[in-house]
Amino acid sequence: MELQTATTRLVMDLGLPLVDAQREPFDSRSALAKPMDILKAEGVIPPIPGLFDTDHDEPDGILLSHAHLDHTGLLPLSRKTVPIFTTSGTSKMMLAAGVFAAQTELDRTRFREVFSQRPFNIGNCKVTPLAVDHSIYGSVAFLIEAEGKTILYSGDFRNHGRKPGMLRDLLKHLQAKPVDVLIVEGTHFGSEKERGLTEYQLEDRIFELVKTAPALVLATFSALDVDRIVTLFKAAKKAGRVFVVDPYTAFVLHLIGKESKTPNLSMGIRVFYNHLFERRKSLKNLGEKFKSARIELSEILAQPSKYLMVFRPTMTKFDFNEQLPAHCRCLYGYWSGYLGKPDWVALKDHIAKVGGDFVPAHVSGHAYIQDIVEFVNSVSAKTVIPIHTFEPQMFQQHFSNVRMLTDGVPFELEQSLEMQPCN
Repeated sequence: MELQTATTRLVMDLGLPLVDAQREPFDSRSALAKPMDILKAEGVIPPIPGLFDTDHDEPDGILLSHAHLDHTGLLPLSRKTVPIFTTSGTSKMMLAAGVFAAQTELDRTRFREVFSQRPFNIGNCKVTPLAVDHSIYGSVAFLIEAEGKTILYSGDFRNHGRKPGMLRDLLKHLQAKPVDVLIVEGTHFGSEKERGLTEYQLEDRIFELVKTAPALVLATFSALDVDRIVTLFKAAKKAGRVFVVDPYTAFVLHLIGKESKTPNLSMGIRVFYNHLFERRKSLKNLGEKFKSARIELSEILAQPSKYLMVFRPTMTKFDFNEQLPAHCRCLYGYWSGYLGKPDWVALKDHIAKVGGDFVPAHVSGHAYIQDIVEFVNSVSAKTVIPIHTFEPQMFQQHFSNVRMLTDGVPFELEQSLEMQPCN
């Protein structure tokens, strides 16, 4: 989304789609290999003047709410002179995803570090980042004040993670600031997610699943989801098991260790150097960093019921030689929409063949419907604009002041601030 005042233009996030027109998982890697003109014709690249071309003046900045690909994926195609304003946490998550998952790292020459509740200026806009709880470290909402108007962009948020105090702090910050426009995510509108588990309740569920497992427990999840790392660590500890992470997860904990209260390798966490990590010679120095906590697969297989192990589907072939331990239990910690992908179908079949079980153990990174309703009512904005949702019209069932925007059609806020929606 583009925001324009009389003198300033800002872009709020710049991501790739999660799904295609048929709501099937979007192949972001293939998309980025296509020529720019094709991406524009397919509507992947939004028509923001000067952001992807040099025929117009460039925007004054990109406000980046967090490091998920559907918010960052188009950054490498944008003009290298446009600064990117985001948190150190988001920068570190992008670094980890770049090193281990071939995703986009944040260009250091463009990075402008921001801090929660510390305002800064871009042109005639006063911008205040506000920390939010999401399924990735370093996430923020943005409060933007200019020309007598105030806009709050929620980014992606929830109120059922390990840090519910973040939303309370955000609402407290807004108490003396009437909001003209609230741009708010509505991922779960159209789903059955009225309410759901909290991350703390998931910890209890995982503890039971680990405690009752007869053999090795495998945990699949995003290494960038720090809340989930903490949940698994605590559940393993309560169940009397050793938590074994991969180098990707260990690297994430290393990056944020000095600025957050998260588990670290000195707490008995072990690191398994999987085959794909071992064969990357460029990561040799990183391997040295975690050497004291290293564990071999032979040690795990000798006493499989002793461990809760971070697992990736590729490890079936490259580390376990197509033979997972008998009766293993796999905890699936991703969006259910990915389960139709070939790797997950193959993994479920493989686990069934060894007499194991495949158990969903996940809570969403997005606010449940009732939490969205309570949040919007608490902000009490004059206008509510849905974003990040398949069902924006469902907002009208809950609020009377909804304005649904159309891509490419500007919305003028009392002839002052102008917003240009772009996916």
